[in-house]
Amino acid sequence: MTETLISLISIFIGIIGANSTGFFFRQYSFGVIGNTILGVFGSIFFIKFISRLGFDPIAIMRTGEVNITLFFINMFVSLTGGAVGLILTKLIIKKLNKA
Repeated sequence: MTETLISLISIFIGIIGANSTGFFFRQYSFGVIGNTILGVFGSIFFIKFISRLGFDPIAIMRTGEVNITLFFINMFVSLTGGAVGLILTKLIIKKLNKA
């Protein structure tokens, strides 16, 4: 796998995280398109934020082979990023609508 493919898989996992969160917790859903967009941005934000700790695609492929442990940590962070991005966006919108 290359770094680019790992990044694309991470974004796809973030989309899955946001859409599944929106499906199971309807109060946080923005519809399929909104959840997808928030999954992309939440995933990218979390991966960029956590990559400082060494879980980025370049670190995963540093030896020339896939480091499975780092890969699964990256995927978990991406899944969590999509879900948290969706929930935080909904909470921010609720807070702004109260004001």
